[in-house]
Amino acid sequence: MKYSDEYLRNVLTSAKDIVIVGASNNPERASNGIMKFLMGKGYNCYPVNPNESEVLGVKAYKSLSEVPVQPDIVDVFRKSEAAPEIVREAIKIGAKFIWLQEEVYSEEAEKIAQEHNVPIVMDKCIFKEFLRLKLVG
Repeated sequence: MKYSDEYLRNVLTSAKDIVIVGASNNPERASNGIMKFLMGKGYNCYPVNPNESEVLGVKAYKSLSEVPVQPDIVDVFRKSEAAPEIVREAIKIGAKFIWLQEEVYSEEAEKIAQEHNVPIVMDKCIFKEFLRLKLVG
């Protein structure tokens, strides 16, 4: 799917709750830096990683189904093969938008999202989109 810059800008500026699937405490991981960036921008971040009890001081959840909010964005840092199941889970919890990070691409995940009328972007870095859309001051 291709979305206009205006649409993506609106998604990013209206969102409050972002789930980070694959969040890590390892500062060398992109998910760590991006979660830190998003928290610094005022978003409520909910890390999902069965191997972490907390990430950046925030309680981590073992699965999307455990997250206590209906997320505005589910931001996915996992391998492409995992994307379809993550998209199914995101739809079950009422995610409003699904964001697959760079190098995460799945036609099956896209089809599942489209069948449920949930917008999805694939193979895009949310941080780079903030920069490109000039949402970083």
